[in-house]
Amino acid sequence: MGTHRTQRQLAAIMSVDVVGFSRLMGVDEEGTLEALKRLRQTIVSPQVAHHQGRIVKLMGDGAIIIFSSVVDAVSAGIAIQQAMNDFNNEISFEHTITMRIGINLGDVILEGKDIYGDGVNVAARIQELCTPGGIALSATAYEHVNGKVNADFVDVGERVLKNITRKIRVFRWPDTQTTESPPRLSLPDKPSIVVLPFDNMSNDPDQEYFADGVVESLTAALSRIRSFFVIARNSAFAYKGRHMNIIDIGRELGVGYLLEGSVQRASGKLRITVQLVESTTGAHLWAEKYDGADSELFDLQDRITEQVAGALQPSIQKAEIDRATRKRPHDMGAYDYAMRAIRQVWMQDQEESAVALKLLEKSLAIDPDYPLALALSAWCWAQHSVYNWTDDIESAKTRALHLAEKAAAFSTDDPLILSVLGVVHTFARNHGTARIMLERAIKLDPNAAWALSRLGWLEVYADRPEAAFQHFEHAIRLSPLDPMNFNNLVGIASAHQISGDYSASANLFERALMERPNAFWIYRNLAPALLAAGRREDAEAAKNHMLKAYPAMTIKRFKDAMVFSPKTLEGMAVYLRKLGIPEE
Repeated sequence: MGTHRTQRQLAAIMSVDVVGFSRLMGVDEEGTLEALKRLRQTIVSPQVAHHQGRIVKLMGDGAIIIFSSVVDAVSAGIAIQQAMNDFNNEISFEHTITMRIGINLGDVILEGKDIYGDGVNVAARIQELCTPGGIALSATAYEHVNGKVNADFVDVGERVLKNITRKIRVFRWPDTQTTESPPRLSLPDKPSIVVLPFDNMSNDPDQEYFADGVVESLTAALSRIRSFFVIARNSAFAYKGRHMNIIDIGRELGVGYLLEGSVQRASGKLRITVQLVESTTGAHLWAEKYDGADSELFDLQDRITEQVAGALQPSIQKAEIDRATRKRPHDMGAYDYAMRAIRQVWMQDQEESAVALKLLEKSLAIDPDYPLALALSAWCWAQHSVYNWTDDIESAKTRALHLAEKAAAFSTDDPLILSVLGVVHTFARNHGTARIMLERAIKLDPNAAWALSRLGWLEVYADRPEAAFQHFEHAIRLSPLDPMNFNNLVGIASAHQISGDYSASANLFERALMERPNAFWIYRNLAPALLAAGRREDAEAAKNHMLKAYPAMTIKRFKDAMVFSPKTLEGMAVYLRKLGIPEE
């Protein structure tokens, strides 16, 4: 009985795909198939043969081709793309065919006339990141072709590719010669996202239903985030079973981001992979894996829904900020200026806050009633009052309250705006109103991590440390990548300070400062905590840092700015006096 030996070889793998194949088939099914047949016969096959390649797999809208040389593969790809102009000149605009080509160098497995292996998968995924009418290369392929072909490839960085465990560096040859792709729908003036049907990595029908359930739960959770534009479930499920390029899907739906994933079950275990992709470039912004047992199906679904919804807010917000910073000034709108300001707003630094306010003024000059810009301005002025950034603390509080209430009047159901209103009322010591606003924000969006954080602070100010711990920990669990988590550490440290655990309090204040060194206002809490913990030398050093940031600090200024209870404030003041801080 003979032993079958798997045939392997190192090859340059080319993955070819037709852009917008579904749209073309919808316009003219027979004409599209005829055009593709003619394209293969007159351009693709001749160029492949000329460059010593072999077509090993044909799909309806693409092909897998192997070459013994990367230079031959890239030369063939360039020749194919350059020939498309003449090909499209012979057909009408609505029938125009544009292709993407991805090339990778890797080990492949040959089984009869078919081909398998990680090298093939990488080529296919790189092709999805390609510019329509251009070519994308993996780093391994680029190393073998650099300087050997007449084409300039641009390094677009490392990318996380779907179902590929490692990051792949991608190089692209920009399209400058082919007909443009169909125009995309205009993007909404807010972050826009679709949750695509998840891939079922096995033939288990129960897993298929579970995957659909995860998608529905995620769609519902994201829909509660009022600052997001979320495509409805029915539209998203229209893509189930269709293998389309993510850039084309983003264009068809008019969304900036796509959430995709897969479900895999084996030996009683379940793995769910989730990835966030930017639709305009195909860049993967964030990815996570979730593991559990079969018996935990629905618990795992709930956990994924909660964690993904929380993680996406800061991930998408960062991407939106980056997008706004790339815009030219004359293209900027009220939304763009607000996005540029957000990074400075969350820094909770005096100089950064001043930059944010200038950007928000430009936003409000374009749209005086823009709720987001009003709310962010209110939060900036609230910071001025509580962080001793102004000599007129009451005036800053009044200004913050006016802006926050104006924002809420224009947007009564936005969790962020309600959270800002809750913060401002907290600083004004209107704790009852603040609690109503914050709890309403959380009811509207259970994943509103910042609202939970501010509710934690409200409990700190009410001398309820145990309740505060729960809110801060929940906020961190919901949004583990949040840039505001240093503030949650300060909140937890303050709760320990109130409960009398000064050592734990001091350690957490120091950790928060490691994460945000310019948050000098933390030294106002750290210095008394260190002295209370018996660390006199460290307390003196913290006091000096505090006085460098606040040369005119007095006990009165400290108490006027802080929102802790009178009992807690006096407890801190005792140690500040021991450190030599004057009364007035």
